[in-house]
Amino acid sequence: MPFFGVISMKAQHILSIAALLVLAACQQAEPPPAETVGEPEIAVREAPAAPRPEATEPENARYNIYATVRLTANLDHLDDRQKQMIPLLIRASEIMDQLFWLQAYGDRESLLDAIDDPAQRRFAEINYGPWDRLAADQPFVESAGPKPPGAQFYPADMSKEEFEAWEQPGKDGLYTLVKRNESGELYLEPFSQAYAAQLAEAAGLLRQAAELATDPEFTNYLLMRAAALQNDDFQASDMAWMDMKNNPIELVIGPIETYEDLLFGYRAAYESYVLIKDLEWSERLARFAQYLPELQVGLPVPEPYKQEMPGSDADLNAYDVVYYAGHSNAGSKTIAINLPNDEEVQLAKGTRRLQLKNAMLAKYNQILVPISDMLIAEDQRRHITFDSFFGNTMFHEVAHGLGIKNTLDGSNTVRHAMKDHASALEEGKADILGLYMVQKLREKGEITQGELMDDYVTFMAGIFRSVRFGASSAHGKANMIRFNFFKQAGAFSWDEKTGTYRVNVPEFEQAVKDLSNKLLTLQGNGDYQAVDAFVAEMGSVPAQLQADLDRLASAEIPVDIVFEQGTEVLGL
Repeated sequence: MPFFGVISMKAQHILSIAALLVLAACQQAEPPPAETVGEPEIAVREAPAAPRPEATEPENARYNIYATVRLTANLDHLDDRQKQMIPLLIRASEIMDQLFWLQAYGDRESLLDAIDDPAQRRFAEINYGPWDRLAADQPFVESAGPKPPGAQFYPADMSKEEFEAWEQPGKDGLYTLVKRNESGELYLEPFSQAYAAQLAEAAGLLRQAAELATDPEFTNYLLMRAAALQNDDFQASDMAWMDMKNNPIELVIGPIETYEDLLFGYRAAYESYVLIKDLEWSERLARFAQYLPELQVGLPVPEPYKQEMPGSDADLNAYDVVYYAGHSNAGSKTIAINLPNDEEVQLAKGTRRLQLKNAMLAKYNQILVPISDMLIAEDQRRHITFDSFFGNTMFHEVAHGLGIKNTLDGSNTVRHAMKDHASALEEGKADILGLYMVQKLREKGEITQGELMDDYVTFMAGIFRSVRFGASSAHGKANMIRFNFFKQAGAFSWDEKTGTYRVNVPEFEQAVKDLSNKLLTLQGNGDYQAVDAFVAEMGSVPAQLQADLDRLASAEIPVDIVFEQGTEVLGL
């Protein structure tokens, strides 16, 4: 099938020159004769296309929306102790995977054992349950009912009204389950108690890895994170992670993102990434973080909405990811990370932005380029470049540090005030302010290669890629909002004859400013009703866009990627 398990020669060229210049000019990818990308130190190998199950019913085609990628990295620069550490980190990650299953669905084996169709069973594994994460959580197993919006964080029979009327301190905490006792009363159970046995095992593995670590900051982080898994107090280990700069191996682990809680957006889900840091790339990227305070001052919004200054210790790093687990591995795969989420840590130290370049390159080649060939005006396709895709993704993560974390009246954090819309609004803000940053850095002469038009057209193509993640995804919802906002602003036009879209530069640039202003203002005001109305108005897929998305599906362009990964794949 087209675009499965392939890497373009042009992408090889891009990664080679990117090692010399992060945002260099490039042209559209060409048909690939090889599977290995780039020079040895930044090689990415992908698996041949997995055998696609024969569809016995029309809906079975849905099971084929993921392209298989073999997740590898060059480990030659690691010493023996570091190589011994990786399997321990992967085993700890596998435990996070087990815990996420419990949070998202319940008992994994009871579900999988009840599914006879191998393709359907594999689809359930990818989705961590019987609900299609990239199709608004529609059930694809006949016996499955609707997905509970609160996943397994809350009692199935609990209403929003009951929760909101419950006078319980800490009821909106990140690291507790809401349960019901025999008398029917709600109570809180800390994650550390609910999952005590699994977390003790994971913490033990991190402590074993700490004994092998030679970097003192990484040793400290592993020990502190192990303790945090068992006491639900993650702030100190987040601070330690911010201080860790030079270790070639990275681990992001624990209950982190709140996307799985679609009821309130309060509770964090377990996940993990094992990463190999590219020190050379990271050094080149680091200089962009220094402009955050200046860019904050220049935001297109009144002064009160930009009064908080980003931390000065923020940094950018590039990685090859070698293992995804839990929430990060469910449905659409993350290609960049911005952490920690703790607002106090962000204000004190900023955040770290991790660019997952091997996963990013796979999505560019197998998804973004073929989408562009179908939906972007032919004369604008030359502006689809990996450098702009990398740059837009990178500055999206940087832009999470812009704006404000607390509502203007000081009554709440933005995250809590926005409730179930918090994630979609924040992802939309980061998308649009990331492009704003690219504009401003080009004006300053900090980005000189390529064209601003490359960034615009690649950004437009990225909307089509991400909107396919569906309404249950914060990224999917954010892109629906942006598409509709841009459409109303005339930022693009649609050609009925060719079925393609064209960026209209003046209107596009104005729409970037206007949407930036809108999202920052909504966050700062903390007005949930206003946000709810805005999302209701802008957060749906119009008929023409749906028809175009259907064309992508008919052409069997993957929606996202899924991994072959683990110690055997790495040769450990």
